[in-house]
Amino acid sequence: MIDSLNGILVHKDVNAAVIECSGVGFRCNTTLSTMSRLPAVGEKLKLFTHLNVREDGMELFGFLSREELKCFRQLTSVSGVGPKVGLAILSEISPERIALAVVSGDVKAITKAPGVGPKLAQRIILELKDKMKTQDAVKGMSQAPAESFQMEGSIGEAIGALIVLGYSQVEAASAVAKQDPSLPVEKLIPAALKYLSGAK
Repeated sequence: MIDSLNGILVHKDVNAAVIECSGVGFRCNTTLSTMSRLPAVGEKLKLFTHLNVREDGMELFGFLSREELKCFRQLTSVSGVGPKVGLAILSEISPERIALAVVSGDVKAITKAPGVGPKLAQRIILELKDKMKTQDAVKGMSQAPAESFQMEGSIGEAIGALIVLGYSQVEAASAVAKQDPSLPVEKLIPAALKYLSGAK
């Protein structure tokens, strides 16, 4: 597998970049986030890559950070999420905010991506909730204003309730993430409050 490419950016269009390495040009499909941060044509560039092999050919996907690459692989591991949908989601939402959406059960945040309906968003949350790291979700929470998320599910309700009670978004997300996610919201909130009380 090609882990990364380090060469000269020779071409870029709406959703792909071509990197020349030792005389060979590699076309990498990528996200709008990575495209917006690419250097000018003719400058050096390194992308972390994922090779997708299909019956009718191979496609290479490239990202500026390993975090974005990791999130892409997690998304495309979900049934019904192909590479194009994975790119669409990451073009709309950062890896940290995706982790936050998964942890908090925020279906609406994921459906912001074109081609992603509520059912697919729910499947993404269900299949990735045990894979997404708590620290990634907490980081996403610290970067996002409270009103930017319409959180759903018991985890989302608990985080929202703690914020209303005066705790910061980071404190609320961290405390709830320490609890059993299968708990109903009426038990999740007291458990998180107990954790926060002990942490002070």
